[in-house]
Amino acid sequence: MRNVEPDSEPDPNRRERLIDTACAALAAMRAGEDDGALDHVASAVQAAPNSHADARELMLLLFHECSAMVAELGSGGTAPVKMQVYDDDGQEVPIDEADPPVRTAVRTLLAEVHGDQAAAKAQIEIALANADPDEMTALMVQALRWTLRLSDECLSRDLPVPAWIRG
Repeated sequence: MRNVEPDSEPDPNRRERLIDTACAALAAMRAGEDDGALDHVASAVQAAPNSHADARELMLLLFHECSAMVAELGSGGTAPVKMQVYDDDGQEVPIDEADPPVRTAVRTLLAEVHGDQAAAKAQIEIALANADPDEMTALMVQALRWTLRLSDECLSRDLPVPAWIRG
């Protein structure tokens, strides 16, 4: 996640709170408790001083870490990494034909991979402004699942993964 100057951050405990929330949600998902993971995220975000900002920043934190792991898997960013999107039948589909939460997730991750944090933030903001609760849930699930899968792949190749993601 981007470093924020202390004076510009209205909640100096946000980063620690977001990491704690993400860590607990990832642990629940590792245990096969997807609903528990989402319940934990929902309660943590709702309890935050600015729930909209925390929801956005939590997703951006996860996508940022996914981007870092994609770069590691792509030989430190020197090798291209292909992203594929599949429909419910397992057939590859163009990104524009994917479900809205998947499109948002892919676009957010691609923006992060290319170092365009403003575009990543814009994708999440659009979703927060326009998506229904089920779509936001699907977006959060996508971010958590990608974080788990990418971390597992990095660990299997002895590549670095932040301790809070490893659990």
